[in-house]
Formats: sequence, structure tokens, C-alpha cells
Amino acid sequence: MDSVKLTTEQIQWVNALSTRASLEAAVTEVISRTKTNLAAEADWGILFISSAFASEYSRLMPLLQEQLQVPHLIGCSGGGIIGMNLAGEVQEIEGESALSLTLMRMPNAKIQTFHLNADDLPDLDSPPQKWIEAVGVSPEANPLFILLSDPASSKINELLEGLDFAYPGSIKLGGLASSSAMGNRAGLFCNYKQCLEGTVGVAITGDFTWETIVAQGCRPIGPVYRVTRGERNIIFGLTRDREQVSSGSTSSLRENPLQILRDLVEDLSEGDKELAQNSLFVGIARNEFKQYLSQGDFLIRNLLGIEPKTGAIAIGNRVRAGQRIQFHLRDAQTSAEDLELLLEECVSDSNNSNNPALGAFMFSCLGRGKGLYGEPDFDARLFQRYFPNIAVSGFFCNGEIGPVGGGTFLHGYTSVFGICHQGDEK
Repeated sequence: MDSVKLTTEQIQWVNALSTRASLEAAVTEVISRTKTNLAAEADWGILFISSAFASEYSRLMPLLQEQLQVPHLIGCSGGGIIGMNLAGEVQEIEGESALSLTLMRMPNAKIQTFHLNADDLPDLDSPPQKWIEAVGVSPEANPLFILLSDPASSKINELLEGLDFAYPGSIKLGGLASSSAMGNRAGLFCNYKQCLEGTVGVAITGDFTWETIVAQGCRPIGPVYRVTRGERNIIFGLTRDREQVSSGSTSSLRENPLQILRDLVEDLSEGDKELAQNSLFVGIARNEFKQYLSQGDFLIRNLLGIEPKTGAIAIGNRVRAGQRIQFHLRDAQTSAEDLELLLEECVSDSNNSNNPALGAFMFSCLGRGKGLYGEPDFDARLFQRYFPNIAVSGFFCNGEIGPVGGGTFLHGYTSVFGICHQGDEK
């Protein structure tokens, strides 16, 4: 959980979700409901549109501009859309028509929207000033970034690395735009224009506090290992991490990653053995200096493949010798327990503060939702149980953006929440 301080007064935050099948009707409904609940003109807004409207993306911005005068607006498409229904309950609408609009009144805040194509990004060897010029915001302002990116054309990992370099104290949140149907292009929107590629974003500075929750939904199995040989994203050698081994341990210090994995799976329960067939992941330790690692100290990455002849394993991240890893399993119960644990910690911190939560964004993986839990609205309703009186909005992503261990990363199978609090530093 991370937080960043920003300042303001009389913040207003409203959201409306429409599930109407007609785009015109959906636009009219969300604008009418948000304007009714907003006492003054909004300073900025964020919009999420279901990929069920993919053939009508080009019509969205003109329809909005006819009825909405918000100076800063970003948005994207999603295979699922999250927002507040008429009953004041947060809903996750998956694979159906949906439109979610959040409007915010933030007096005294400075808001900068931007659209960056991959060709606009500075080289990773460039100085921080090049990234600052590309975004147009001073790092001294310590802005919050919300980033919505096209999965195919944004060079998102380079963008996150560059923003962390230029804005090391700032939180970056968001996700990759998604589609529920094969062949449908993702939609990006910035200031009443449709963008065909790259990343749209907003940088916000002021006097209020943001907290983040990154729920990766996995539990560790077996011991921690250290990479002895690695190249690009392939692990050729592993050994048991001696810092994690008790002085009396007689555990073998094998090198062959595949044999290590086979031995590990053999010792699992029958239920976990079955789970390991389809839900096995690799966690990479984010803190090089933490001696004893536990759940939540790892960046979770996919296990991409195995080379039986050499025993090498490929994962969804670059690796190098000396890094510590641990294998992880993911299931519905673990995902629920992980999120609930993080929410309990977050709401405990909030209760010890005089700064009420005002609103939240939720960026959840397409692999969660009903497909994981077997029921709708699980993550959103769990969040609302702990934060019952605020508006929540977001979408189901093709990859989620959020901080872990002091850096910003693109995640998978994760729910990332950004929670805005009124007032001074918590």
C-alpha cells in the first residue's frame, strides 16, 4: 500500500453507471446523473466504455461534447466496466453494454491531461528532463498519474520506467484498455478526441492524499530460491536462498529449475497439485535488502514455458543472477483473502486519520471477476464493504498498472485500487 500527498478543499466526486444498450441513451443517463449529484462544474472526468460498443467508439466523444463541458477528460474501453448503479451499489458489468462516467470537482488542484504515442517517448538513456517535457508537469509538484494505454502500441513498460525515473515520488495507476471480443480494437480517449494508439493520461497535483492497494491474489509455495544463472527472461539455474534456510536445514541446493519445480509440486497437497497444472506463477522479490520475505513481497509473473532438455524455465519478466524468486499459486480463495487482508490494513489506517475517503478507482484483470470467483461483483463489493460511502469506478484491464516495492509495474490477474482522501497528510 502506497500513498502520496496532494491539497484541496470541498472536493466533490461522483460517478454514474449506465447499462443501456443504446449509446445515446447511456451517454445521456450518465451525464444527467453525475450533473444532478455535482454541486458545481467538474474540473476533470474519466470515462470507461464497454467493448460491446466497439463499433461506436467514434461516436462517443461527439455525443459527450454535446452535453458535457469538462476541461480535462480521459477514458478507455474495457471488456468489463465498473461503476455505481442507481441503488448506490458498485457493479462489475462484464461482456455487456455499459458506460461509467466519473466527474470530479477539485478546487485549487492542477490537472494536466496528455496523449503519448510510443514514438513520443524519450530514450531510456535520456535525462529526466526529457520525460518531464513529454508530460508537461514538474516533478516538484509530486503529481498522481492515471494512465490508460493501448496494449499493442504504448511501450508501457518503457513508459513506466521513464516516469519512475523522472517522478520517483509519484504514484502511477491505471491499466491497458481491453476488449471482450477477438479482433476488436481497444479504445482510448483524451479531451473529446479518440486516440488510436499510445497512452492517454492525467497528472493531478493539489492538497489531498492518495492510497493504493495492489492485490496480486497469489500465495507462495515452497522455499525462496536465488537465481544463479539467468538471461533475458529465462532462468537456467536456481539454488535455495541461504538467508531463508534455517541453520539446521538439510534441504538440497539443486541448480536445475525444472527438477526443483518437480520436487516442489510433488510435495504439495492433491488440491494444490491440481491447481499447479494451470495456476502456477513465479514471484520476483522486489526488495533486495529485506532478509525474510513473505506474501506480498513479490512481483507476480507468468510461468511461460519449460525446456525439458536443459531444465530452464521462462517467465514473464527479465531476470538476472542474484535475484530471489518463489513459486506461487492462484485461486479464488487466495485472491479473496489477499484483497481482504489489504483492505483491512488500509481501512485501519483510514480510521486512524481525520481524512475521509472521497472516491476510488478500480483497475481489475480480465482474468478475475466471474471467471475467477464464479459470481459477479466480488472484488468491487468487497471493497465497498470496507469503504461503503464512496463512489468507485474502473474497468477490467488487459494488464494493470500499480506500485509494488517502490517501483511501478504492469501486473496481471491483479486488482489495483486508488483511493482519494480529503485533507492533509495521513
